[in-house]
Amino acid sequence: MDLSAIFGDGKAPPLRGSKLLTAAILIGLGNFMVVLDTTIANVSVPTIAGSLGVASNQGTWVITSYAVAEAITVPLTGWLTKKFGGARVFITCYLGFAAVSLFCGMATSLNMLLFGRVLLGLVGGPIMPLSQMLLLRVFPKEQATLGTVLWAMTTLTGPVAGPILGGIICDDYGWPWIFYIKVPMAILGGLAVLLLLRGQPDPTEKATIDKVGFGLLIVWVAALQIMLDEGRNQDWFNSPEICTLAIIAVMGFLAFLIWELTEEHPIVDLTVFRYRGFAAAATTYAVGFGAFFATVVILPLWLQSNLGYTATWAGYATGIMGIFAVLSAPLVGKATETFDPRLIVCLGIAGLGLTAAWRTGFDSDVTFGQLAMPTLAMGLFMVMFFVPVTGLAMASVKPHEQANAAGLSNFLRTLAGAFATSIVQTVWQNATRTKETGLVDAMTQGQQAIQGMMARGFTHTQATAALGQITDGQSVMLATLYTFAAITAVFFFAASLIWFVPKPKGKIDMSHSH
Repeated sequence: MDLSAIFGDGKAPPLRGSKLLTAAILIGLGNFMVVLDTTIANVSVPTIAGSLGVASNQGTWVITSYAVAEAITVPLTGWLTKKFGGARVFITCYLGFAAVSLFCGMATSLNMLLFGRVLLGLVGGPIMPLSQMLLLRVFPKEQATLGTVLWAMTTLTGPVAGPILGGIICDDYGWPWIFYIKVPMAILGGLAVLLLLRGQPDPTEKATIDKVGFGLLIVWVAALQIMLDEGRNQDWFNSPEICTLAIIAVMGFLAFLIWELTEEHPIVDLTVFRYRGFAAAATTYAVGFGAFFATVVILPLWLQSNLGYTATWAGYATGIMGIFAVLSAPLVGKATETFDPRLIVCLGIAGLGLTAAWRTGFDSDVTFGQLAMPTLAMGLFMVMFFVPVTGLAMASVKPHEQANAAGLSNFLRTLAGAFATSIVQTVWQNATRTKETGLVDAMTQGQQAIQGMMARGFTHTQATAALGQITDGQSVMLATLYTFAAITAVFFFAASLIWFVPKPKGKIDMSHSH
């Protein structure tokens, strides 16, 4: 099939002026949509679960199925780009995103929606690294930083806009519109990028794919994710199903490691881990991002299921961190050039840890204003963490290994987000159960309370129910505080990891930082 009829002959002059700007914004929009999709469903999980008739804890599959599919396709991007050309893959995925979003909105059962979300992750995965590659390709060398800043902005604002948009759409138009809204955006954006990039050089080369490695990757990642998601509903290792999954995950992972290290053209080139700087920065990135994502998942769930917030207000309470993030991004970029980036990352993560610690002082009468304070502060710290850490990871590998290192750190970050979603809910649910037992023990005086209520004219059933409601509410509250304390610990652990990165020599070049 002759693709040049659609994509042009690759001899067009470079883009300039308004054309360049339009192309850059639309390429950024593609990345924005994909990143937006990781969190747009977070606040609507209770609603989606309710309308499809499943429990809220099964609803979170909507988040994890997408994240895992997306993580798996990130390593494939290199091969796809070589074989078909970056711009072609990007445009195909862009338009594919529209088709799959339409399918997701039409889902009538959880299984159908999850199938759609997996497909969405598969077409969305390559868009993240490719949008960045294309931005660096369309901008002339001297404006490369502009491309990076644009990419970083879409990556930062996406997760923040997600809860706000998701909440408003969910409350006012119904959850399917979370998916429908992206259909016209993706069709118009994809076609416009096609027109603008038509005839631009899009080199291809001979590419071999490591089929075994890819197969093993899918096996261990899927087994591990299903184990984490189903574990809390199946009573963990007391269930044979969970034990089987755990064995598959471990065996699959070991086989994958051995294969990738001996294969000539591995799908995931693990050799960049030989650089201490990359290994430490990528691990910090994954652990810190996991804790950050856990916060963004648990906050809206708790606000909606226990404090009676609507999806819209839960979105505002979560998304408010975007304000400082956008304002401080340019300043943090400047600071990275003057100060030791390791210090900035460390302070950023420690700051995120402090905002989580701040929340442990909340009680069930917390006001929106009190909730908003730590979340606002998160914006600044989030940028201090995200911007330099990717730069540090890239600066520690040789130039020809940068594309692979970027793919690998993106893969780890996305995976950490998916795992964190499962783990944080498990911690939260377990803590709720433990705290509830503790409260019930403390309420052996409960009999007096019930008799007191009955004296005021309550029936025994009403009195017991009222008391039950108070213990439920309080145990969830205590569990939430416990969860935030655990998240705090993870943040502080991540903040110490960054010091394993050797002191960077000279200035970090931010133009390849993502």
